[in-house]
Amino acid sequence: MTATTRRTFSSEFKLEAAQFVVDKGYVVREAAEAIGVGKSTMDKWVKQLRKERNGEAIKLIR
Repeated sequence: MTATTRRTFSSEFKLEAAQFVVDKGYVVREAAEAIGVGKSTMDKWVKQLRKERNGEAIKLIR
């Protein structure tokens, strides 16, 4: 049986991906497909960015 490895993304990549949705008006599903991540992953990154911009104390897209 082959073990699958989990992909990792840099904080900069996550931030730029989320900015496509928040700042440029892309649809989450389309942005996720374009960069090759799942919709739920993109949803999480966008949610984190919006919280950060609203001043909530979280670690930005880690």
